[in-house]
Amino acid sequence: MELTASQLAALIGGEVDGDGDVTVGTFAKIEEGHPGALSFLANPKYTHFIYETKSSVVLVKRDFVAEREIAATLIRVDDPYATIAKLLEMVSEMTKVQKRGVEQPSFVAEGVEIPEDAYVGAFAYIGAGAVIGRGAKIYPQTYVGANCSVGEDTVLYPGVKVYDGCVIGNRCIIHSGAVIGSDGFGFAPVDGHYEKIPQTGNVVVADDVEIGANTTVDRAMMGSTRIGEGVKLDNLIQVAHNCVIGDHTVMAAQAGVAGSAKIGKHCMVGGQVGFVGHITIGDGTLIGAQAGVSKGTEPGARIMGSPAVDMGEYARGLVYQKRIPKMMEQIKELEKRTKK
Repeated sequence: MELTASQLAALIGGEVDGDGDVTVGTFAKIEEGHPGALSFLANPKYTHFIYETKSSVVLVKRDFVAEREIAATLIRVDDPYATIAKLLEMVSEMTKVQKRGVEQPSFVAEGVEIPEDAYVGAFAYIGAGAVIGRGAKIYPQTYVGANCSVGEDTVLYPGVKVYDGCVIGNRCIIHSGAVIGSDGFGFAPVDGHYEKIPQTGNVVVADDVEIGANTTVDRAMMGSTRIGEGVKLDNLIQVAHNCVIGDHTVMAAQAGVAGSAKIGKHCMVGGQVGFVGHITIGDGTLIGAQAGVSKGTEPGARIMGSPAVDMGEYARGLVYQKRIPKMMEQIKELEKRTKK
C-alpha cells in the first residue's frame, strides 16, 4: 500500500515540509534509504545522513533545522521514533496472518476450553485446569502446564514453556525458548551436601509484558515471582525466585537478577547487569551496561560500574585511571631523584 506524504502526515498528525505528493510504500533506515521508502531521524548521530539519503520521506522532530538542502520530503512530528514505531505496528497488524483454531496433533486436556478466536499450534500441550483467554496465540511445541492462565490476546511463540500454576496476563508476548516458572535456585547445606528446597510458588506476569527469547523467570519458593505491567525483558535474561520487576521497567540482554531482589518501576537496565539478591532498586533508576549492583538505590539514581557507583563518580574515576600511567612515570622519576 502506498501513501502520499500528505496522506501520511494526516494519518500521524505531522506537518509536510516539501513535496506532499511524493509516495512511499516501504520503510528503510535513513543510511540505507531508497526511492519510495520512509525513514526517520531521531538520534542526532545520524543527522548527516539526512542530506544524502535516497528515501522519499523522512520523519523529523518539529524543531529540526536543516543546515543545507535536503532532497527528501520531511514530515515534522513530535517524536519520530515513537511515530515510526506506531506505523510499523499498524503495518504489522495489517499484514499479520490471523491464526485461529486447534491444529493437530496437539494435546488439550479434557475440560480446557479454547476460545473460537484463539490458536493452538501443532505439538502444543495444554495441561489440565489451564485457562486460555480470547484471542490467545499458542504456537507449536509450546507447553502450558496444569492450572496455568494465559490472558487475552497473549502470544506464546514456538517452544515457550510455562510451568504449572503460572499466570500470564493480557496482551503479553513471550518469545521462543523462554521458560516461565522453572524452579528457583534453592538448596540448603546439610551435613556437607545440598538438599533441594521445594519451590512451591509461581510466576505472575502482568498485562502488556514482553519477554525475550531464552529468558528464564523462576517460580517463587513461596508466594510469587512478579513481573509488573508493561515490563520489557530482552533475550537471555535470568530472573530468580521471588523477584519483583516493577511496572514499565526495561531490561537489556544477559542481565541477571538474584533471588528476592526488587526492581522498581520505570527503571532502565543495560545489558549484562548483575543484581545481588535481597536488595531494592528505587523507581526510575538508570543502570549502565555491565554494572554489578550490590546494594539498593534511591529513586532516580543513575549508576554504573562494578561495584556500581553514581555515574558522575564513575566518570571521574575513569579520568583518574587514564592518568595512572603518567603518574607512574612521575613516581619512577621521583624515585630516581631521591636515590641520587
